[in-house]
Amino acid sequence: MDIFFDIIKYTLPAMITGLTAYYLFRNFFEFQIRVKAAENKNSDRKVTLPLRLQSYERLSLFCERISIPNLIMRLKSPDATAASLQYTMMIAIQQEFEHNISQQVYVSDTLWQIIRLTKDNMMAIISDVGGKLDKKAGADELTDALFSYLNENSSATDTALAAIRKEAGDLF
Repeated sequence: MDIFFDIIKYTLPAMITGLTAYYLFRNFFEFQIRVKAAENKNSDRKVTLPLRLQSYERLSLFCERISIPNLIMRLKSPDATAASLQYTMMIAIQQEFEHNISQQVYVSDTLWQIIRLTKDNMMAIISDVGGKLDKKAGADELTDALFSYLNENSSATDTALAAIRKEAGDLF
């Protein structure tokens, strides 16, 4: 019986000391892992934040460039027909979109879908309004019809710009 008590007398303190050391080391290493992860995240944020902000800027510029008034100001020529202006505007929108397509990497999926829908909406408006005009109509008639449409309906680019501002604001 004395041997049994001697074994307990020596092993019980050793087990308590071992479990305490295990618990302390485990907590220490978990804390160190969390600190290192936070440092890495902060370091990554320093790199990605400027890229994301630049992406929001480029997408804002994209929305401004594909807005109908800006397209008309940039692309309308005095001798153009409605069909040629319509075609030129749609090509310009597609080229602007292709130029900015890489920005989808830096924004949320929701925002990117809004940008795509905005592009599609602008092309649909130009196509629908232009399709209602006579084949021989001049660019001025298309311009007037587009401005008339915009006076009656809200612009998709305004919605997209608001979404860009909201997501960019959420970074801070």
